[in-house]
Amino acid sequence: MYHDLPRSASFWSFLLAVDEDLAEETRKKGCPCGGRLHRANYPRKPRGAGLELTEFQSQRLSFCCDRDGCRKRATPPSVRFLGRRVYLAAIVILVSAMRQGPTPRRVRELSERFDADESTIVRWQTFWREHFPQTSFWKVARARFVTLGEIVSLPLSLVDAFLSHHPPCEGWTLLLRFLSPITVPGGLQIKVSH
Repeated sequence: MYHDLPRSASFWSFLLAVDEDLAEETRKKGCPCGGRLHRANYPRKPRGAGLELTEFQSQRLSFCCDRDGCRKRATPPSVRFLGRRVYLAAIVILVSAMRQGPTPRRVRELSERFDADESTIVRWQTFWREHFPQTSFWKVARARFVTLGEIVSLPLSLVDAFLSHHPPCEGWTLLLRFLSPITVPGGLQIKVSH
C-alpha cells in the first residue's frame, strides 16, 4: 500500500541521494554571474516521516555564489522538500491523496500517524485543488497525462499515475522527481486564467 513506503529509512536515504544528484547538477552550472557555487545548506526540521532523520538528511541542500557583490543563493530542486513546507514532500502528497477517499476514521489515523492535524490537511488539500492547478508548472506538465482525471482528484491522480505502473520505491521517486521543479524559489508561481 502507498502509505507504508515513506516510513522506511532506506527510502529517505535514497531520496537524499537523489537530492545530492540534483544539487550537483546545480553546482556544475555555477552562478549566472560566472562565480563558483559553494555549499550553503540550511537546516530544516522536517515532520511526518515517523522516524528520526539524521542532521544531514534534515538539511535543505543549497549553494551560495563565492563572488563578492553577488553572493546569490542557488537552491536546487528537491525530492524531499516541497517548497517551504515543514512536512516532507511525500507526506504532503500521500496524506492529501489519501484524504480524498478514506473514511473519517482513516483521516484520524492518518493525522495521528503523520502528526498532521485536520487544519493542516485541509490546507494541503486547498493547495492541490486550488493553487497547484493554477501554476505554470502544472499548466504545461498536465499535457503529459492523457487520462489524469479531473483537477479535483489531485494529488491522488498523480499518485495513481506514478505508482500504479511502477514498484513503490521507483514510483515515489519518479513522482517526487516530476514535482521537483516546484520546490525551488519561484517554482510555484501562480498564473490565474481569465
